[in-house]
Amino acid sequence: MSDRLFDLTGRTAVVTGGSRGLGKEMARGFVEHGARVLITSRHEEELRAAAAEIGKVEWLVNDLAQPKGAEELAKAALARLGKVDILVNNAGTNLPQPVDQITDEAWETMIQLNLSGVMRLTRALVPGMKERKWGRIIHISSVLGLGGKEGRNGYCATKSALIGFAQASALDLGPFNVTVNCIAPGPFLTDLPGKLLNDQQKKHFSDRTALLRWGRPEELAGPALLLASDAGSYITGSVLLVDGGCAARML
Repeated sequence: MSDRLFDLTGRTAVVTGGSRGLGKEMARGFVEHGARVLITSRHEEELRAAAAEIGKVEWLVNDLAQPKGAEELAKAALARLGKVDILVNNAGTNLPQPVDQITDEAWETMIQLNLSGVMRLTRALVPGMKERKWGRIIHISSVLGLGGKEGRNGYCATKSALIGFAQASALDLGPFNVTVNCIAPGPFLTDLPGKLLNDQQKKHFSDRTALLRWGRPEELAGPALLLASDAGSYITGSVLLVDGGCAARML
């Protein structure tokens, strides 16, 4: 019974930002449980490498930071897969700036990629899910969508907005057996924080967790599988914290 709950045989999935890090590991988990998966990112060489590593995964170059990126991706995904049952909105960026130094360019980039692209892609793929009376939408928010961090104004704002978007969408789509949830990862040592943080800052984040370490990208595959499968069929409008106990530490 438990194996069937997590079985994705016959399901199709799109994972944005799927060429590396958290996106690649979520895609791998879906493939290992029977789904047909399409991963997307802006970088062809990374997509080719990820597809070769995972196996049995399709890939497509796409830039959700462009105004037409979401519509183009939705059209291509439906043409390639025939349908999309599971959508993981994982693509995003973080451009740290203090509040009095935020540039319009950085703000608009984060709004477009972290939020507007998510909305447009979701909007484009929801009709098919409603028609089939089955769908799973997962937005990758962040622990910083539930709290703040100096200099992370645009990132915190967009990741918090995803939570409100998911809650409202869950109410819209619940009658059609389509669930909408957020995963809020804590410190996962992927390429993005690896580039942004120095060693002292990395230690600060690991020390904030209950487990006293950074998360490994593959540790997000299980939570994503839960929300993408029948095992999570009664979970919607929720935020699943996967943060090693970071949010449990008050001081």
